Amino acid sequence: MDNIQIERKLLAILRVLKNASVPVGAVVIARELQYEGIKLDGRTVRYHLKIMDERGLTKKHGREGRTITPEGLKELNDSLVFDRVGYINSKIESLSYQVTFDPDTRDGKVIINTAFIPLNQLDSALKIMNSILNSNIGLSRLAVLYDEGAQIGDATVPEGMAGIGTVCSILINGVLIKHGIPVEALFGVSIEMEDLKPRRFTELIHYSGSSTDPLELFLRGGYTSVLKCSKNGSGKVLANFREIPAAALRATEDILIKLKKAGFTGTLETGRPGQPVFGVSTTANRCGIAVMGGLNAFAACREAGLDMSVRAISNLLEFEELIPVAKLKL
Repeated sequence: MDNIQIERKLLAILRVLKNASVPVGAVVIARELQYEGIKLDGRTVRYHLKIMDERGLTKKHGREGRTITPEGLKELNDSLVFDRVGYINSKIESLSYQVTFDPDTRDGKVIINTAFIPLNQLDSALKIMNSILNSNIGLSRLAVLYDEGAQIGDATVPEGMAGIGTVCSILINGVLIKHGIPVEALFGVSIEMEDLKPRRFTELIHYSGSSTDPLELFLRGGYTSVLKCSKNGSGKVLANFREIPAAALRATEDILIKLKKAGFTGTLETGRPGQPVFGVSTTANRCGIAVMGGLNAFAACREAGLDMSVRAISNLLEFEELIPVAKLKL
């Protein structure tokens, strides 16, 4: 194993510790790494942790596990910076070009987000998700369910857990590209809603400068109030912002209508050439499009205290495998 591979595994372990609010043990770290497609057993994780203890990157708290140190945080921020910056943009481009979904025939491959949740919390999660998606706080009411041990892209559903997939809004990029319309994903945003209508962007992160999907960051950071929004119509939900050439506006609007008829109802606003969308300026001779994020149902589950781990823009799936959330069961 070369040094770069080892360094990436160490950084992945540090990311797990950074996202934990309490000391974490090797078995839990190994499980979390599976979500990133990294297969290490507890023994190997303990070996790497011992090395990081010696480097001052982690601190051991007896049998409770480890926490990341200030030096570990600095290492995480500084290391492999060129690998990390822009990673999400390249992933979006790669998966977008692999989308084959046709809104006319309603078949082909779509992009999904995935989440893993303990089996004993699955029923609660599905009830919450059904409520959120029926409120149209998302791109689609369709989803897919995986049992423990199932393979989803490069990740395996851990033992004692279920995997859930929801349609990712980057699907729209793929459909537009398939029709010859160049589209650029610019920002992941948190958007303020009132009476279930969008008012303004409250937070935004540029995809090109991020190593993690911005919507994942907003979800983990508690920047959402999706449950509240589904109950009284007001709150902060996840969305994203993309641009198209102004010359392609009419063709894009026709495609968005077809997508809506196919069940993808998450478009919030299609702007006019050069005009701002919810306060965000667009480039000259281009139009902005704001779309609901596919992670909103997962965000609501996290807000409800469920132990859900989320991976945005994770995999491609045949459209025919998706069914309404209300009908999901193992």
